[in-house]
Amino acid sequence: MKNSNEILEQNQHLRTKCLVYTRVMGYHRPVESFNIGKKGEHKQRTHFTERKCS
Repeated sequence: MKNSNEILEQNQHLRTKCLVYTRVMGYHRPVESFNIGKKGEHKQRTHFTERKCS
């Protein structure tokens, strides 16, 4: 059985770049366009999943 790294290497040509967007000052921006300080700040954020009201 192949390990995950071998499978990823074989399918590298099928992969596409994924852009992560975040809301900044009322609009959405891609995280890759942030400066170094803002990228570090984004990594330190606490992410949560909001549950439905019962």
